[in-house]
Amino acid sequence: MKTIGIVGGVGPESTVDYYQRIIKAFHVPGSLAAPEIIIYSVNLEEVLDLVGKREWNHLIYLLGAKIKSLHKAGAEFAVISANTPHVVFDEVQAKSPIPLISIVTATLDKAKELGVKKVGLLGTRFTMEENFFSPPFAASGISVVVPNPADQAYIHQKLIDEIELGVFKDETREGLLAIVKRMMETDAIDAVILGCTELPLILQRDEFGIPFLNTTAIHVESMVRFCLR
Repeated sequence: MKTIGIVGGVGPESTVDYYQRIIKAFHVPGSLAAPEIIIYSVNLEEVLDLVGKREWNHLIYLLGAKIKSLHKAGAEFAVISANTPHVVFDEVQAKSPIPLISIVTATLDKAKELGVKKVGLLGTRFTMEENFFSPPFAASGISVVVPNPADQAYIHQKLIDEIELGVFKDETREGLLAIVKRMMETDAIDAVILGCTELPLILQRDEFGIPFLNTTAIHVESMVRFCLR
């Protein structure tokens, strides 16, 4: 098994979810074997500040430095355990000393496997505003649509003020599901991308008869396959 590197802390709740999912994926009854995992937990506020100011060069440098540290510590490949920082994934990957696994590419592969044609994208304001999911999906014949501006503001506020802090409220879950329902009615989406790795912590199953693409679970599946090569 290869040693796994994770740039985590973006946010902390989902980093724990990544770790638990990886360990569970390798669990075999009667065995305590598990891959070696190195986590570099970064300052979430610093990352979101750079994204909010669109200081892409600084973000590329920050993420690249963390990946180099993971490499020096023994990681043989790495992931960034969040969707939003993937806005600069290509640039970070180009400078990385080790292979990186993209959450966007992994999610696209899952969408193609499911045969969906029009997906709704929920996430931080930055993920919904920046155009890094749409091009690769469009190249595969899949449209990506985002909620209306008011719903985008609601999702972002709930992520930052509640979900990123480990606060999960029933009314917030219902509010998020109402947004998905509206997108089904107005945009005819046939799947939803949970494009923030905290969203699966509050939206834990498919609803309304369409797939909810859990980007954490999808990313971990890709990591496990690569780890075992």
